[in-house]
Amino acid sequence: MSQAETIVIADAPLRWQDVVAVARQGAQLVLSEQAWARVENAQAIVQRIVASGERAYGVSTGLGALCNVSLEGEQLSQLSRNTLLSHACGVGPVLSDEQTRAILCAAIINFSQGKSGVQRPVVEALLNVLNRGITPQVPSQGSVGYLTHMAHISIALLGVGQVSYRGQVVAAAQALAAEGLQPVQLGAKDGLCLVNGTPCMTGLSCLALADATRLLQWADVIGAMSFEALRGQIAAFDAEIIALKPHPGMQQVATNLRGLLEGSEVIANSLGVRTQDALSIRSIPQVHGAARDQLAHATRQIETELNAATDNPLLLGTPDNYRVVSQANPHGQSVALAADLLAIAMAEIGSIAERRLDRLINPHVSGLPAFLVSNPGVNSGMMIVQYVAASLCAENRQLAQPAVLDNYVTSGLQEDHLSLGTNAALKLHRALENCRQILAIEYLLAAQAFEFLKPQGFGQGTGRAWKLLRQRVPAYDQDRWLAPDIASAASILQDPTLLEDVLPKLY
Repeated sequence: MSQAETIVIADAPLRWQDVVAVARQGAQLVLSEQAWARVENAQAIVQRIVASGERAYGVSTGLGALCNVSLEGEQLSQLSRNTLLSHACGVGPVLSDEQTRAILCAAIINFSQGKSGVQRPVVEALLNVLNRGITPQVPSQGSVGYLTHMAHISIALLGVGQVSYRGQVVAAAQALAAEGLQPVQLGAKDGLCLVNGTPCMTGLSCLALADATRLLQWADVIGAMSFEALRGQIAAFDAEIIALKPHPGMQQVATNLRGLLEGSEVIANSLGVRTQDALSIRSIPQVHGAARDQLAHATRQIETELNAATDNPLLLGTPDNYRVVSQANPHGQSVALAADLLAIAMAEIGSIAERRLDRLINPHVSGLPAFLVSNPGVNSGMMIVQYVAASLCAENRQLAQPAVLDNYVTSGLQEDHLSLGTNAALKLHRALENCRQILAIEYLLAAQAFEFLKPQGFGQGTGRAWKLLRQRVPAYDQDRWLAPDIASAASILQDPTLLEDVLPKLY
C-alpha cells in the first residue's frame, strides 16, 4: 500500500482495513464535501445554543459532576482548553506511533458523523497532524475507556506536549511551526468533543483485527506443518465429517488444512500408523475455527462502533430545528467485550500451538530425535524454546482475564459504570504479540522436524512455508544462539505480504 493512497470519508461505512492503511501504511485521510457539511451543520447548532443561552451539557455547562454549572462567553473557550490540559494526565510507556495514528483516524471518523459539534478548524487540525506525520506522545495507561489518550493527542493541537516528528521526539509547538501550522483556537464544546467517545479503544482494536486476521492464517499454515511432522491422520479433516459440524470458521480451517497438505508424501506414507491423534493435532479445525468465528464477531462489533456517533451530548437536526440529547454513546461496552473475547480466542491459539510444539520435541510421542537435534546430549537442541512458549502462554492466560468485568466509580458518582475498553484493547495487543512469538517458535520447530523427514515430499503449502523459513533461518545442526532464529521466524509472521506471496489460496 503506497503513501499516495487516500482514504475518503463520505457516506459509506469505513472498514478496519481503512484505519490500518492510515495508521500503518501512511495513507492520507480526507473528508468529502458531504462529510464537511455534516461537521459544519453540527457546529452551527452549537453556535445557536451558545447564542440562546440554553443549558446543554458540555456546550454551556461544566463537565461530569460539574454539569449543573452554567458558563458563557469566553468561559466556554477556556473550558475547552482546560478540559484538554486537565484530562492529559496519563501515565506509563507511550503508545507506538501507529497506535496513536489509529486513534486519531477513528476520532476523525467519529466527528465526520456530524453529531458532535466540533469546529471545522479543529477537525482540520487533527487531519493536519495525522497526514503530515506529527504524532503526539501518548501515555498508554490511565483510561477507563476514553478521556486521557485523546486529551494527550489533542493538547498537541494547542502546541503543548511532545510529538514524534521526522524520526525524533520534539516539542509539539516546534513540529507545528516546521509545518507552517498555527495552534488551534478552541470554542464551545470542542474540548469535550476531543476527549469524549470511543475512538481510542476502537482505533486500537482495528489494528488488533489486522494482526489477529494474519496470525489466524499463519496458525493454519504452521499447525499443518506440525500435523505433517507428527504424521497425523488426515481423515480427521475429511470434508464430509467436518461438514457435520457447520461452524463457518471450522469449515474454512479444514479447507485450508486440506489445501496446505495436498500432495504430501509424508501424510500418504503415514496412513494408519496410529488409530487416533492427540487432540492438539486432530482438533485444529475446531479450535482454530472457533477463534475465526470470534474474530468475525469482533469485526462486526468494532466496525459498527467505528462508524457510530459516540459523543455526549449528541446534536440532532438543523440549527433551526435541533435537539441536544445527553445519553451514553461514549460507553464502549461492545468494543470492550469484543476485545476481551478476541483475547481469549487468541490465547487459545497460542495454547494449542504450545501443545503441538511440545509434541515435536518430545521423542516419546514425536518419533523424531529428542529436541530435534541430531546429537542430543552434548546438544540441548530445541528444549528451552518450549519453556519460552509455555511462559508466553501463561502470560496470555493472565491477559485473557476480561477487563470489562472491572468497574470503578468516577466523577463524583456521575460515571459509575465503565467499560475499560481501552485496557481491553491494549491487553489484546499484548496477547497478540505473545501469540506471534509462540507461533514463531512452532514454525521453527516444525521446519526443523521436516529436516528429519526428507527426502519425502511435503504438502503444497507446508513445503512452501518450510522453504520460506529456510531463506532466513538455516537448519539447526548443533546448538547455537537461538534467540535470533525466533526473531527471524517472528518477522515472517509480521509481514502480511509474505503470506499472500507464499500461500495465495489461504483464507
